[in-house]
Order: sequence, then C-alpha cells, then structure tokens
Amino acid sequence: MSYTVLARRYRSDTFDEVVGQDAVSQTLKNAIETDRVAHAYLFTGTRGVGKTTMTRILAKSLNCLKYDKPTTTPCCKCESCLAISEGNDMDVIEIDGASHTGVEHIRELRQNAIYKPARSRYKIYIIDEVHMLSVSAFNALLKTLEEPPDHVKFIFATTEANKILPTILSRCQRFDFRNIQLDDICAQLQNILKGEKIKADDVVIRRIARHANGSMRDALSLLDQLLSMSDGKLTLDLFSELMGTPRSERIIALAETIGQGDLAGALEQIDTALTEGLALEQIAQTLQDHFRDLMVLRNCGKDTELVDVDEQAVRNQMAQQSKMFDDAALVYNITVLEELRRSIKSSGSGRALLEAALVRLTCCDRFSDTRVLLEQIQQLQQLQNSEIRNHPQTSSAPPAPKSTPPTQNPDNSPLLKSQATSEKPKAASKKKLLNLPDTLSLEYLQQHWRNILELLDQYQAVGKSRYLYPAQVISFRDGLITIGFSHKEDGLRQALTALPQAIAEIEKALSEIVSQPVKLDLTTSNNPHTANSAQPNGTGNTSVPSAPGAKPSQQEINNAANDPLVKQVQEILDGKVVQIKRITK
Repeated sequence: MSYTVLARRYRSDTFDEVVGQDAVSQTLKNAIETDRVAHAYLFTGTRGVGKTTMTRILAKSLNCLKYDKPTTTPCCKCESCLAISEGNDMDVIEIDGASHTGVEHIRELRQNAIYKPARSRYKIYIIDEVHMLSVSAFNALLKTLEEPPDHVKFIFATTEANKILPTILSRCQRFDFRNIQLDDICAQLQNILKGEKIKADDVVIRRIARHANGSMRDALSLLDQLLSMSDGKLTLDLFSELMGTPRSERIIALAETIGQGDLAGALEQIDTALTEGLALEQIAQTLQDHFRDLMVLRNCGKDTELVDVDEQAVRNQMAQQSKMFDDAALVYNITVLEELRRSIKSSGSGRALLEAALVRLTCCDRFSDTRVLLEQIQQLQQLQNSEIRNHPQTSSAPPAPKSTPPTQNPDNSPLLKSQATSEKPKAASKKKLLNLPDTLSLEYLQQHWRNILELLDQYQAVGKSRYLYPAQVISFRDGLITIGFSHKEDGLRQALTALPQAIAEIEKALSEIVSQPVKLDLTTSNNPHTANSAQPNGTGNTSVPSAPGAKPSQQEINNAANDPLVKQVQEILDGKVVQIKRITK
C-alpha cells in the first residue's frame, strides 16, 4: 500500500479541526446556522494555511447527505463527504486555475452550471489559484458570478488576491487567512507525533514550526522528511543535518569572532562550516537572523518574547554577546548580510562574497574609529571658529558693525578667554555669520549647508551631526528639510535614523541656527550631489555634472585638495593626498 503524506492524512475534516483560522471558521459556521450562505467566496492567504482544506469543509457542510439541510458539523462518512474529501465528487467540481486559464474553460463552466446537481443540494465550483485566469476568462465569469442559479456556489482560493480583477472581488465575500502562529503549529505537530508514536525533543518541534513560517503544510512536509531519516526519535542534530543549518554554537562562535574583530578566527569558522556541508546562503541567512536576535535582546532585554530561543543558557549567552555591538553596528551587519544573500543567488563565487562580507563585518569596529577622527575634526573646527570670533579681521565672515564694541576683558584672564570661546554662539552671532535672509529658501540652504553644519558642530549635545556631512539638501518646504544621502552613504542614513533622540537634538539646534522651527527628513537620493549642492566654501556649484567615469577637472582637483576637512584629516594623520578621483556608483 502506498504511503500517504502527513499533510493529507491529518487534513482537517471539520471547522473545529482547522488550525489557526478561528475567525474564518466561526464566520462560516454562523453563515450556515443563520441560512446566510453567500453564492461566492474568496479565500486568500499564503501557501499551506488551510485555504483548500476550508473549501472542502464548506462544501461538505453544504452537501452532507446525513442532514436535510446545510450543517456546521458534516458527518465525514456519507458518500458525499467521502467523495469531497478525496476531491472526486460529481457535484463539487475542483478546477486548477493555473491549467484552466482560457476563456473556453469558463464558457464550459457556464454551460454546465445551469444543470442541477446529481445528488446533492448544491453544485459547487472550487477554483484554486483563481488569480491565474486570464482577463477574458474573468470577464466571461462575471455575469454568472453575479447572478448564479440558486443551486450553484462558487469558492475561489488564491495566494495573490491583488491579481484578481476588482469586478470579481466585488462579487465575492473575501476571507483573509492569516499565517498560523508558532504555538499553534507546535501543538499540532505534537498531536501528530503522538499519533505516530514518535518521540521528539521540544526544541526540534519549535525549529520545525519556525522554519515553516506560518504554513502548516510546510511544517508537515518538513516533519515527513525528518521521520524518513529518523530511527524513532527526532533530535536537533538530525534537524541540522537535514536543513543544512549551522548549530547555534557555531553561529554564536562566529558572531563572537566578528565582535572581537578576529578576522582570522571568523574565516576559520566559515571554513569549518563549509567543510561540514553547510550551504553558503543558509550560513548568511542564519547569521543575519542571529544579529537580528542580538539587536532585539540588546534593546528589549534577555527575557523578551520577541526572540524565539528556548534554551535559557543560549539566551543568556546571546544577551551577553549583544553587548559587544552597538545598534548602528547591528543594523549595518544585517544590511550587509541581506545584500550578501541576494548576491550569492546569482554569483558563481559565493564563498568569496561570503568571506568579503566577513571582512566588512569583522573590520566594522576598525571603521568605527572614524568617529574618533571626526570628533578630533570637530574639535579643530571649534578651535578654528573660536579663532574667527577672537580675530574677526582674519575671518571670511562679515565683520561686526562698528557701533557694536567688542567684548571687554579688563583682567585679560586666559581662563575668562577660554570660557568665552567655549560658549555656544548666540542666535544673533549666527545670523550675522550666516547672513540669514528674511525668508529661508532651498537655494540658501544648499549654498550655505556646510557653514550651517560647522555651526551645528559647536552644539556639544549634538554628537551625531557628522553623519550629515556626506549628505546634501535636496528640498525645503513648510519647515521640512529633506536631506539626501547617496546609495554608498546609505549606511550613515540608517545609523542616524536608528537614533531618534539624536535627530531631535539636531533639529532643535538647526532651528536655533536658522532662526525658525525646522524638521529633518532623511532619504536616499539617486544623486544627491547635484547642482546647487553645498560646497566647502559655501558657494553653489552651478556647473553641469561631469559624465560618469570622466576624469576630474583641475578646478575640481583644487577644490578637493583645499577642502578644510581634507586638510584637517591630513593634519591629524600627518599624511598627504596622493590621488583625487571622482566616485561614481
């Protein structure tokens, strides 16, 4: 006798047996009990959540021969119920929309619909994957669907309701099937294993349920595979061998080497995992999920239910490991691994891509040292601005009006001088330095953006303003300044977006600088460095952008070499500029 898979053997027969779709079941039961069954239903949801099962249960409820009217509890033993369960009832016609897409099939359906059922109360048409029907087929179905004969019912099922014509949707009662919850899948798996007299570790059952992603059929298919490999008990080692996923110890050790900046150790961990037969994409996916869990544990605490880790020792270890990374680093790691997963699928050099990504992740801490460099640059800028205020004759800013005498310091005390230069410049000083117009405009912000950022650096509470230096102002309307980052700088935008408090502080400081309330909108622009972008000297660049790949002009080379930030970096690093080139995407 041929083997019947678990998904078929344990298919639900009644509304009460359907797992995870209580709302849909109860609504259909109420409709049957109150004699308000519609002529057309649409069941939509992802794969394996019970759509086809529900269509057959509804058909059995309407046509069960044991009762003289529709019932919410079909007997599942009469000739009609058994035939419907097998999918070969003469009055319940199941149609595969993927293989019956043409208008001729719908015309045939319409011609047969006028005939009454052979033995049942209703002739029921079940069309699975109904979104695959052609537009002509849908249009041919419209009239019959709107005014069908009294003995005809339509039940449609689809995974992509958005592809169905609105004229069809408006003629159906729609039920959205949600993904089945993890605990519901676990409970059903335990019942099935009990019926099969198979022992399984609880952690394995949860792993199966988690990999099913809300699909009961996927969970049962995976369980079938494990049962075919097992010798009577399901273990975590067996699951890892089947799925090709790294064990939690392996992933934790790999993340540990990344957090410690141990590139050699990380590469060795990857080599060991690949030697064990693990797939590149699976390693990337598991590591990405691990960093996601670390991000949640870091912000929500080790006892959060948002992380599905059963073993308390592993949870404690992960909670401790989450302290090795800050939020920006975890967001960066997740982004890099998502890019890696997509690239591996279309590349023949997957291992090289994985190892290159590991270099980026492991050296991330070294890259973060630029924060110290930027802080030093900010300190130099503050000193420079202090010199400008103390020696206005050497400043490029407009001189103070002669009617306003300079601040007197009769004691000529160095301490008093230091205190005076460390204070934030007052709004009036900013306005004079920036020469603010009466009405703030996009053009003004673009031309003076660098000067505004230099003033912003003087606000000690705003420690993240350096993230804005690579970006440019791309629009200004109703007090909202839209800041555009190039795709290569998008990591800075993501890091700043993850710090709403820092954004609020920057907005407060900017409002003081420009003398009006402003808000920031951070976005990714295809080419934020367009005409009128802020230049280091505060002037607009109205020249036509050079073609991609073109060599920079001498003027561009001079401007880059004389950029104050470049000079400050040279001074800090005691280095020199050896090459200047245009960066293209």
